[in-house]
Amino acid sequence: MTYQETIEYLFNSAPLFQHVGGDAYKEGLSNTHLLDEHLGHPHRRFRTIHVGGTNGKGSCSHTLAAILQSAGYRVGLYTSPHLVDFRERIRVNGEMVSEEYVIRFVEEHRAFFEPLHPSFFELTTAMAFNYFAKSGVDVAVIEVGLGGRLDCTNIITPDLCLITNISFDHTQFLGNTLAKIASEKAGIIKQGVPVVVGETTDETRPVFIKQAQEADAPIILSDEETFITSSATSSNNTRIYQTKTYGELHGELGGLCQEKNTNTILHAVEQLQKLGYRLSEADVRKGFANVCRLTGLMGRWQKLSDRPTLICDTGHNVGGISYIIDQLRQQPCHRLHIVLGMVNDKDVNGVLALMPKEATYYFTKASVKRALDEATLASLGKGHHMQGTSHPDVATATRAALEAATEEDLIFVGGSSFIVADLLRDKDKLPL
Repeated sequence: MTYQETIEYLFNSAPLFQHVGGDAYKEGLSNTHLLDEHLGHPHRRFRTIHVGGTNGKGSCSHTLAAILQSAGYRVGLYTSPHLVDFRERIRVNGEMVSEEYVIRFVEEHRAFFEPLHPSFFELTTAMAFNYFAKSGVDVAVIEVGLGGRLDCTNIITPDLCLITNISFDHTQFLGNTLAKIASEKAGIIKQGVPVVVGETTDETRPVFIKQAQEADAPIILSDEETFITSSATSSNNTRIYQTKTYGELHGELGGLCQEKNTNTILHAVEQLQKLGYRLSEADVRKGFANVCRLTGLMGRWQKLSDRPTLICDTGHNVGGISYIIDQLRQQPCHRLHIVLGMVNDKDVNGVLALMPKEATYYFTKASVKRALDEATLASLGKGHHMQGTSHPDVATATRAALEAATEEDLIFVGGSSFIVADLLRDKDKLPL
């Protein structure tokens, strides 16, 4: 098979959550353990750091990987979903897994895994762990896919666990209260393994503390001691932090939400240093300042053009969108244009209630089965006093926004990771 044929085989034979949603979700780790045993337990051949939570997992995972790379470690990075190319999910020192490896893995192991009917994520996780072992990584940063307790990444015993925060997302699987969601996310806490928790609430804090105590795991609550005294967006769309430990620290990721993420990451770095990781101040500075270049991260408050300014962000639930709205309100612009699309299993009305009413909207849909129809989204938007037009795809919607905007305007594209994915895939076709 060619690479494209292999990817289509994976998408079609193993249900892909980002395309079909709940039908792709498989509860339990039985397939994961069978695949792991078949491959010779590859995850035992390198050290790991496990990153879970609702929002900020990707930013924290990529930044930790960038810091470790800067310190000279050979670093595996496993994240999801991908935006443009499947291979974004599996990287070593920022380089995507080769097309040849993906083809070879499927050809060599399909006779074993086809009778299991694994989910796409189960199969991809096995592929990633096997690739990291064969690539001789020193350490791999592993992002949880969904939840934690029953996520197929949860067969690892990491050096450190990191849980960013808890917000309402995937409630059909994880529960409809913050405490229930926290309990599922806390399932990655392992016996004796330190855990850093980024943000807590009165509802979630007892859950994390109880789980850590039962596992005799040291717990660090990052929001009880902030390393960040202030932060601001710089003129080149990065973020400058004033910190207690590093003085002025420059971060390549400019999003407002990165202040919380950065505090969490600095606590994680401190714990890794206590565990014997060689991470100098220079390594931390280089990692923060070059995270996108070192790891290939995309879609986090990413600026694609000036005059008009066009920014995209993958925030897709109430917790993530809240930061985006706050940051949009801080941006100097004449008029605000928002290209908006969502998927049908999110809290759509909860997000729409937050959106600025003064903006001009371009309602659209992403090229995945879970995408909410643009006409339906526009109708729901009218109920929230949002005015705009409907467009059949992201490129068409963005082109309409660019045609309507003046050089002093701001265009934001988001609402779903898949809206951003479509934008990045087709950006060369747009007048940017």
